Amino acid sequence: MKKIALGLIATAALTMSGLATAEDFKPAIVFDMGGKSDKSFNEAAFNGVEEFKKDTGIDYLEYEVTKVSEREQATERMARKGADIVVAIGFAQAAAVEKAAKAHPDTKFTIIDMVVDLPNVQSVVFREEQGSFLVGIAAAMASKTGKVGFIGGMDIPLIRKFALGYKEGVLYANPNAEVIENMTGTTPAAWNDPTKGSELAKSQFDRGADVIFAAAGGTGMGVLQSAADENKLAIGVDSNQDHLHPGTMLTSMLKRVDVAVYNAMMSAKDGTWKPGVQVLGLKEDGVGFSVDQWNKGVLTEDMIEAMNKAKADIIADKIKVTNYMDK
Repeated sequence: MKKIALGLIATAALTMSGLATAEDFKPAIVFDMGGKSDKSFNEAAFNGVEEFKKDTGIDYLEYEVTKVSEREQATERMARKGADIVVAIGFAQAAAVEKAAKAHPDTKFTIIDMVVDLPNVQSVVFREEQGSFLVGIAAAMASKTGKVGFIGGMDIPLIRKFALGYKEGVLYANPNAEVIENMTGTTPAAWNDPTKGSELAKSQFDRGADVIFAAAGGTGMGVLQSAADENKLAIGVDSNQDHLHPGTMLTSMLKRVDVAVYNAMMSAKDGTWKPGVQVLGLKEDGVGFSVDQWNKGVLTEDMIEAMNKAKADIIADKIKVTNYMDK
């Protein structure tokens, strides 16, 4: 009985120790402009941190940036509040992360979509061109006119990665296809202008496009809505957006920002977090495409088969998709 009692005491002590560790761990996340309900990039990050909270019972600090000037103060504030890890969402937060990481060398930082080379920073980037290549195949196969469109948000190299990969996928499936491209703007406002997105989509439809891939954050909502209004097809991005307009959503190019955020926080909690660069492509399941009840009947078995074949060939290095950043 004495041994059992001692065992129970030891178990209780370990349990209490575990609880204390969990209670002491404090993660933080800084969402970029567009907010955590943008149905796209930021929302994917939000889903990841919510999954972490669900699995661990640990709450998190958060900040939604609404102005460019807020980025530095948001990241600094999270570090000063004692966050063990600060996850910054978006390439535009690089300068803020660099400054805060230098000022707080004992704090861990993970930035999504940009590389910051510091000993306490983990940088997670994606092979967006690979996922975009696959949905480009679907777009070419679904198009009846031989003309498809691409609408990007802010005109930056990152979005050019999406555009180039998409175009290569389209031409891989149909060498005679035409790809119409537009960028929404050159400032951060380009991420949150659904009216402009709708106007650009209507213009591309008027020019003969019948499938449009939108990689434009909140601006893309206008593109998806216009496709539904015109009974054309659209392709979502980052998060699975198929449910927004069932019947006119061909698929979504998935970018697993949720997994990157979840893994960053969980590894920081478990003590396995490492600085440096992580590159997530098809091989790592960092990008992909959606197949679900919402696009059933729109995305055909032939398209799925063609995309899966190309996926295998890209992983095997039989198909080389150009990374715009390497040009």
